[in-house]
Order: sequence, then structure tokens, then C-alpha cells
Amino acid sequence: MGKTAALKDGEKRRANTRQGTMNTPTLSVIIPCYNERDTIHGILAAVNASPVANKEIILVDDCSTDGTRALIKDEIENSGKVARVVYHAQNQGKGAAIRTGIQAATGDILVIQDADLEYDPGEYCKLIAPIVEGQADVVFGSRFAGSEAHRVLYFWHRVGNYFLTMLSNAFTNINLTDMETCYKAFRIEIIKGISIEENRFGFEPEITAKVAKLRCRIYEVGISYHGRTYSEGKKIGWKDGFRAIWCILKYNLFR
Repeated sequence: MGKTAALKDGEKRRANTRQGTMNTPTLSVIIPCYNERDTIHGILAAVNASPVANKEIILVDDCSTDGTRALIKDEIENSGKVARVVYHAQNQGKGAAIRTGIQAATGDILVIQDADLEYDPGEYCKLIAPIVEGQADVVFGSRFAGSEAHRVLYFWHRVGNYFLTMLSNAFTNINLTDMETCYKAFRIEIIKGISIEENRFGFEPEITAKVAKLRCRIYEVGISYHGRTYSEGKKIGWKDGFRAIWCILKYNLFR
């Protein structure tokens, strides 16, 4: 392909992205799920309605105990709403569920999607655009960059997030604004080439450290955020914050 044709092809891809449509490549959406009976139908409807035409949805149930597993088996597994469901025999944590989903993924780009409706699948095109346009290998969706809507919630969570992001940046020498975000998109060969060790929320600082060491082209895009309260089902707690600090040190200093 000549330079002029390549430029036109790039302009066409960017135009399609701005218009909210994306026909290629195939997107693998990994949904780790634990005790999300009230939101699982909603998130699957939103992911299926997202503007990326070619996608496979992989749902990983991490041994839910609130009726989510029975609901998945009875109403979702054979409904055509997902490409594959994987069940953990015992609860292992979000990181372990993501690891299982990555192993099952067959697409060109992989996106992690929480099952709790805090993140909007309608923004997939924006999230993966830097990869599709050949600019990025990894994209972080930042809740603190851009002008999208954000639910106003816990002050100390924001302080903790800022501290963890800054600590991670200090060791990785990259300038993220939201290291702890769920929304991360990867070229499939990048994420499949990384050995993920953390089983719980330590996945976020671990994967950040490891993609930074690979010298990947990392981009950030602003996303909306519709956070939950603890009474609405939020799971991350202060113990996970201390684990994140340990993981930042572990995967940056001791490896």
C-alpha cells in the first residue's frame, strides 16, 4: 500500500470511529462476574448494543453465590448473548477471572468490562480507536480525563486512587491519570504475552507495570463513570488499596 493510500485508509478508520461505528477488527470483551445477579442482564444488553460490530463476549463467573450462576445457566449461557461462559469451581478473585477470560479470547483486541454497569460499553469505539488507528498497543480509559459524565461519590476513594496512580507512575515513568481504571484495551498479542499473577484487584498495578516494562505504546482516553455505592454492590475496599501498594513495589522494584 502506497503512502497516499495508507493515509486515506487511516482517515477512513478515524471517520468511522468518530461516527460511532467500527466494523473491524474483532473485539474480545472479557466480563469477570461475581455476585452480579441484579446487573448481569443489563450489562450484557449494553455490551451487545455497543457500536463495535465484530465482537465476542466471554463471561467468567467467579463462583457467584447470590443466584447469578443459576441465572447464567438458565437464561444466558445458551441465549446467544455470549460467545462463551466459563465457570470457576471456587471464588478466586477478579484477576483470576480476567486471566481465565484472556486464555479464552480469540479476537484482535481485548477489552475488560466489569459486570456492574459502572462503565459504558457504548464508549468502546473511543476506547479502542488508538489501537485500530495503529497508534497504540494499550489504551487506558481514564475516569479523570476528558469531559464525560461522572457520578460524584467518595472523596477518600479519589484521594486513594490519585495516590496509587502517582506511586505507580513514579516507578513506571509513565504519566497515567487513572491506573486503577477497569477499562483497559490491549492488542491481543500484547495481553496474551503477559503472565498475570494477581488473583484479586492487584491486577491493575501488575498489568500497568508489565506493559510499561514492555515499552508498549500506551494511550489514555477520557471515559464516563457511573460509580456504585457499597449498598449498591461495590466490592473494592481499603485492604485492596494496601495490596495495590505492595503490587506496585513488587512488580516494579523486585522483578
